[in-house]
Amino acid sequence: MGMTVTEKILAAHAGQDVVTPGQLIEADVDIALANDITLPLAVKSFRDAQGTRVFDRERVVVVLDHFNPAKDISSAQILKECREFAREMGIVHFYDVGAMGVEHALLPELGIVGPGDLVIGADSHTCTYGALTAFSTGVGSTDFAAAMMTGKCWFKVPWTFGFELTGSPGAWISGKDLILHIIGQIGVDGALYGSMEFFGEGVGRLSMSDRFTVANMAIEAGAKNGIFPYDEKTRSYALEHHVTRHTVYESDPDAIFMETARIDLSSLEPVVALPFSPQNVRPIGEVKGMPVDQVVIGSCTNGRIEDLRTAAAILKLGKVADGVRLIVIPATPRIMAQAVSEGIVDEIMRAGGAVSTPTCGPCLGGYMGILAAGERAVSTTNRNFVGRMGHPESEVVLASPAVAAASALAGCLADPRDASS
Repeated sequence: MGMTVTEKILAAHAGQDVVTPGQLIEADVDIALANDITLPLAVKSFRDAQGTRVFDRERVVVVLDHFNPAKDISSAQILKECREFAREMGIVHFYDVGAMGVEHALLPELGIVGPGDLVIGADSHTCTYGALTAFSTGVGSTDFAAAMMTGKCWFKVPWTFGFELTGSPGAWISGKDLILHIIGQIGVDGALYGSMEFFGEGVGRLSMSDRFTVANMAIEAGAKNGIFPYDEKTRSYALEHHVTRHTVYESDPDAIFMETARIDLSSLEPVVALPFSPQNVRPIGEVKGMPVDQVVIGSCTNGRIEDLRTAAAILKLGKVADGVRLIVIPATPRIMAQAVSEGIVDEIMRAGGAVSTPTCGPCLGGYMGILAAGERAVSTTNRNFVGRMGHPESEVVLASPAVAAASALAGCLADPRDASS
């Protein structure tokens, strides 16, 4: 019986020849990731279970990216606890101020994750690494604690929802528009506990940055993971970033998909997700003109150098509108340095924007851009729930970097095709 790429990765890590959807397995973990919010909870479970050391000092990864640099006394104490645990355990891949970036951009950049890996993270957007043809998914802090001790985790093999991509995306269309389009079509539970597998000739026309964005937001459709096929772009990225583990898996021709949908990339247009759900998707043409108070460009979804280049290409056409705050957050120190060397930071500041140190920041209502009652933000982040970025009476509109930058100039939701015409 044929298997999908997700099923093959899970089977290999469970030491089985075949696995089927719904089957419960125990599988070896290649990488176990936590951050400053989830690690302290996991450490408590680790201690309660009499844990004394992690299963592998090089395979447990800690990135202090949510409230770091410390935003207040409480976060400073939490960060201190994380640092002490990392030192005690001798964790090799520990990233703090100056080295840390947004975790799901940092790990691929450093070559920590590679094709064929099985990755768990105590963070829901761990599914990002499916862009590298890895099985990656978020888990709770208790499961993470168990994995830290044993190097293993329990999984229920997910069913697979296939997305065949055809055509080529048009101007200013990115992976964010693609995944928002999909979530708008199937809903936030449309792929519940499933694997979203992308294939077809259109995949080759998506950049790795696009693929990371799409895989990152698979969780917003309820999926266990999102995954792309291994191709030349995957191989080049892995080689460029010095990936050490590199195993290629492909879906069999007779693999079973629960459902399959076809998407013509050339038919996509810029879209946004209005409050208060990622499935509340509208074409930009239907909502442009809606006033905004703040624009945020960054996060594990859209804080890569390609995203900043896109934003800068639009921002160079004008100035940020009066009354609008533009906050740009490069996802890693390397991206920050590259943005400086390419003149992107200068362009953002010339236009009237502010540039932050790499951090999750306002994405989860942390800091560096909290909204007050009645304020509305356009953001390249991944969630727009009630109170996600601050006051429960504030609003977040999800958008691509192109739409976000165009909206910063216009002072309202705007179509990047209008700004650049």
